[in-house]
Amino acid sequence: MPAITSRLTLGILFALAGTACAQAGDYPLSSVPGPIAPMDGYSAPNVLSRELMAAVVASGDMALDGATEIVRFYGYQGHEPFAPKMGDMQSPTHNVEATKTEPDKNTYLVLAGQTGADPAYDYGTHFLFQGHESAITVDGKPQGYITRINLDADAAHRVTLLAARDVDGQPLQMFDGSTWNPFTRQLLFTAEEGKVGGVWLSTVDYPAKVVTLHGVFGHAAYEGVQVDRNGTIWLVEDEGGKTSKTITKAKQPNSFVYRLVPKDAGDLSKGGRLEALQYSAPDGTPVSFHPDDMDGDITAPGLKALHSYGTTLKAKWIVIHDTDRDGTEPFDANAAAKKAGASPFKRPENGVFRPGTNFTEFYFTETGDTNAKSAAGREQGGFGALLKIKQASADANEAELSMVFLGDVAHTGLDNISFWNAHQVAVVEDAGDTLHAQRSALDSGYLIDVTADYAKGAVPLRFLAEGRDLAATIDADLAEDAEQTAYQNEGDNEITGIHVSDGDASVAGLFGTKAPTPFANGWRVFFTQQHGLNQTWEILPKN
Repeated sequence: MPAITSRLTLGILFALAGTACAQAGDYPLSSVPGPIAPMDGYSAPNVLSRELMAAVVASGDMALDGATEIVRFYGYQGHEPFAPKMGDMQSPTHNVEATKTEPDKNTYLVLAGQTGADPAYDYGTHFLFQGHESAITVDGKPQGYITRINLDADAAHRVTLLAARDVDGQPLQMFDGSTWNPFTRQLLFTAEEGKVGGVWLSTVDYPAKVVTLHGVFGHAAYEGVQVDRNGTIWLVEDEGGKTSKTITKAKQPNSFVYRLVPKDAGDLSKGGRLEALQYSAPDGTPVSFHPDDMDGDITAPGLKALHSYGTTLKAKWIVIHDTDRDGTEPFDANAAAKKAGASPFKRPENGVFRPGTNFTEFYFTETGDTNAKSAAGREQGGFGALLKIKQASADANEAELSMVFLGDVAHTGLDNISFWNAHQVAVVEDAGDTLHAQRSALDSGYLIDVTADYAKGAVPLRFLAEGRDLAATIDADLAEDAEQTAYQNEGDNEITGIHVSDGDASVAGLFGTKAPTPFANGWRVFFTQQHGLNQTWEILPKN
């Protein structure tokens, strides 16, 4: 028993002993010095910087306000129980528990006059909008949905189902990213689903009206989405590449960074110009995708230069689709980017503009190969990075591309991102169960200082060491059980949706305009733990 206790609590006790401090806005934080190690059959709580605490604002078992027969709960879908019944066995045609819907990216807004399923209820003014990343299949199609957490409401009205179908009656896709577009007064949701992925536009009223513009944005594995001061939509794609047969566990770069320059910022249905980023190696050779040279792309000199500290590479935007020229029929944006010679990355996930730069600096994460055995190594982006695009102006066609932080086995799977203050960006990991086991460490959340020199050994401040709730622990055991075949739920509590916002729904509230001040002046901090209990949390100061 002492050995079990030691293994279970090692990460927690070590984390609580942290003394290193860093300045986070006007709120100093101690670093959590170590991650939490996963242990079969044992759950563990999250650990935050000792100046912080967290409160659950929504949990997967909450019944939805406005529920339907299929979509009944915040984080569970289907009619199976929340946890397996004693003796029940998984099979390809039978699930022992409901599908965890994985609420994803958070978008916080302060809005007046919002309604819900109960016309007599006051839903308040503070809301957290989310799409859900996982879904059951209905009539051969995934049944995704959009929820709104009513932060001012009681338990019975805490989470409203805004939409499960679009205006044409089609089931919604599984959504990953989201943001608010103040120019159109709509939410933008992205689906990381490749040839059936894309961008969906949703109103915020109840019930929400959702439309697609696949002839404008195209189909792609879009995830990160942001809006700049001109109404241009910046998109980050997470499309996993093929795994090499000769370079162990290394994947071909296969994702792109896009921006849509709309004809009318207030009406995206009028179309526009979709562009993708192309960067060049130090010798001036553009970095592009080669379908017949996977290993060449993995070891490309330009990719190595990109993942080298102190290197700045020239980049430019190239047009891959223009509705005036190409029409408005749906198209494959990933294929169009490859055809036009755009540069592939190692699974970018999310990006955000740095406050105070007038939308001339855009930072985005790369996940990498999410495998400690990747022979691509750090130098070829095998463990991802935090990258920066810098332009002379928000609408410039030329740019500079450089690296801020290079991932390693201990800091990899970089995913959701949100500026914490003017110079620190909060980044959370999604390393996955394979890498969790390889490094004996669950995910963490970090503050990366974009002005620091990490080439000299600086280490990001860990503000969150992810634990694992009891439901996710059970799922991990079920997934490993040889008798539990075709198990649909994952066994970790992936951190997602890190979000620092004051909820300002005006153009002046665009991310990148104001420097965040967490816990002051209306700024609030949220994150979600997918899988398991599917809980969304608000981070709060202890004092």
